[in-house]
Amino acid sequence: MTGRNAGAALEIAVTSPAGARAALAHSADRVELCGALELGGLTPSAASVEAAAAVGPPVQALVRCRPGDFVYEAEEIALMAAEVRSVLASGAAGVVVGALTAEGVLDRDAVARLAEAAHEAGRDRGRDVEVTLHRAVDQSADPVATAALLRPLGITRVLSSGGAATAAAGLATLAEMAAAAPGLEVMAGGGVRLGDIPALLGAGVAAVHLSAKTRAEPRRAGTWTPLGTAGTSPDEDTHFVTDPALVAAARRAVDAAPGPLASRAR
Repeated sequence: MTGRNAGAALEIAVTSPAGARAALAHSADRVELCGALELGGLTPSAASVEAAAAVGPPVQALVRCRPGDFVYEAEEIALMAAEVRSVLASGAAGVVVGALTAEGVLDRDAVARLAEAAHEAGRDRGRDVEVTLHRAVDQSADPVATAALLRPLGITRVLSSGGAATAAAGLATLAEMAAAAPGLEVMAGGGVRLGDIPALLGAGVAAVHLSAKTRAEPRRAGTWTPLGTAGTSPDEDTHFVTDPALVAAARRAVDAAPGPLASRAR
């Protein structure tokens, strides 16, 4: 035992095949592919999933049909079940889903339906698929109790900040989630900075998720006109791209971090 964190995974949130390529080049274990990262992420197109999967890293496709809360109508759940099947048919290795009730507890019926759609699509293709519960867990009334419900519903992992604004601030809750849900991969995500990674992995999470993003340089020669609520100025009216240097630095930080046993021994 060297004290290094053997086996900890690094997941990078990307919005394009170029982002997947940058993640692969710097040894990320997998990517979460989404559209509209500026809105917290939405379901990517089937063509985008196909192109990112062709790049090489395992693609976890976000399935979220709209921005805003995670309380969905029956029609929205049906739409997302169809999107689950679509992104898996396009080559995704897994999906990232979630739903809550208006009372702030896990919508078990909706999550079970989305997970079953994923596993059914996998069986149709003769392969296993992974299902991640996304950060809806951080808007639930009790993230620890929510994590404990997930394995029987067919969920592989949970992405969480421990219910806090950042994963570093939710460190204690993340540790509780890992303890409360044996067999569930707890992945820390939400405002993760490079300096946070040793403490997160030391607390017992199995993976770290970050966007490693930077704003793309606007390329416009004409007059700027706002086209939506997100664009409040010419400089801000752009999109995010993956920064290869941040991916490489995150990989080094994950590989160098002591594991939970080493952290407790000190």
